[in-house]
Amino acid sequence: MTATDDGDRTTEPNRTNSRDQATERGRTAQRDRTAEEGKQRRTDGERRVTDGGVAAASAPESAEYDTDPELTDVFEEGDLDLRAGADDCYKCTACDTSCPVAEVDDEFPGPKFQGPEQWRLKRKENADIDDSVMSCSNCMRCDSACPSSVPLSQMHNEARGEYVSERMSTLSREYVRNRILANYRTSAAVASAVPRLANFAMNFGPARWAMEKLLGVTAERDFPEFASQTFREWWRERGGARVENPEKRVAYFHGCYANYNTPEVGKAMVRVFEQFGYEVLVPPQGCSGTPMFANGMLDDARRHAETNVEHLAAALADGADVIASCTSCSLSLRQEYPELFDIDGIEDVSDNAFEALEYLRIHEDLRGALADAELDGGSFGYHGPCHARNQGLHRQVVELFRDVDGVEIEDVGDSCSGISGTYGWKEEKYDKSMKIGEEMFDHMRHAEGDAGITECPTCAMQMEHGTGYEIRHPLELLEDALVE
Repeated sequence: MTATDDGDRTTEPNRTNSRDQATERGRTAQRDRTAEEGKQRRTDGERRVTDGGVAAASAPESAEYDTDPELTDVFEEGDLDLRAGADDCYKCTACDTSCPVAEVDDEFPGPKFQGPEQWRLKRKENADIDDSVMSCSNCMRCDSACPSSVPLSQMHNEARGEYVSERMSTLSREYVRNRILANYRTSAAVASAVPRLANFAMNFGPARWAMEKLLGVTAERDFPEFASQTFREWWRERGGARVENPEKRVAYFHGCYANYNTPEVGKAMVRVFEQFGYEVLVPPQGCSGTPMFANGMLDDARRHAETNVEHLAAALADGADVIASCTSCSLSLRQEYPELFDIDGIEDVSDNAFEALEYLRIHEDLRGALADAELDGGSFGYHGPCHARNQGLHRQVVELFRDVDGVEIEDVGDSCSGISGTYGWKEEKYDKSMKIGEEMFDHMRHAEGDAGITECPTCAMQMEHGTGYEIRHPLELLEDALVE
């Protein structure tokens, strides 16, 4: 239990079946498991135990059986063996019923097949990863739905990684398209060098048509605009931190989108934290890896993770905690990094990473600070991103702003927005993406709000695309309320 800013007590935010469980699963996954260690040597007189942990009856002395069986490696070329996690699944299908893709795509077999069932199949010879794993959107709602803490998204990430490395041709249109989408940071850095030209070219009708025909990137969506000045350019021009306070220090992981597309979110984060007396550090960083995980580009994700862990761990050594303004970024640092990679310092980063609003709610009297605030903010329909729900953070915005004068805020439901990062940008997935988002669109249209609010930049794209509403980030509202 954690005391909230107004003195009430509430359950500590769940970080996808709790961050502790996720970290523990990561530690387990990182252990070096060799076939020699996995052998169970039985001698005469020892009890044999079944898979369910029940002592089996002793075999007759005349029976012949292998007393030194060879265990089949799972994903022999990989570093992980999730056999124990697969065996925890008792086929309740809670994950399948929570999956937004399975709800709209009859051909998608669902997270249970993509996870534990596929791991079981891998124990048999010549069992390939099923290509349907590339239809998983990586929303990770299955993790939260599972009652026995099966590491489903970890299995999906590993399966996608193996499928891409072993079965997908690097010359195929799908691979090239996915590689470009997964490495958005690279294309965004190029586009941000000439933002006006890039904004015109990316939304020029013939160019969008060509991208759809050649690469399979849907022409139905408007490309997000690139800022004339990136967040990091603004930070350098500003001269860095305006507050020096070694006792209250945070390292800001801004991610790609807040840097290249919505620097106003990063600026709001800095100003709000400085209002509370924090010294803000902005260390060198790469992409969080979220779009790379979703597209099976694990080698790319690892390269960025190594950069991020190195610099964020150095910030931790300087007394800072890590914060992110994007819930997908915070989830990646907290859960996916320790699950998938064995990098020095990675567990420290995972244990000390927070979403920005969550961090302020834990450490500051936010509700008290907002008690006398007045906002001419209007009415908002709030959408809780899937990756916020996985961290137990999907109610914090509504709870924080509902009592602020001048703000009307309404939760528009627990459905997935449907875009799931790069998923909704793929031509063959666009219609499914919009079908998944229909419930959210409908709730937004019937809500009293005249604008939207969410922590996730791609959910914001989908909300705007499906409703036409202007979408804001909660940190921008905090800035309006608290920063003079």
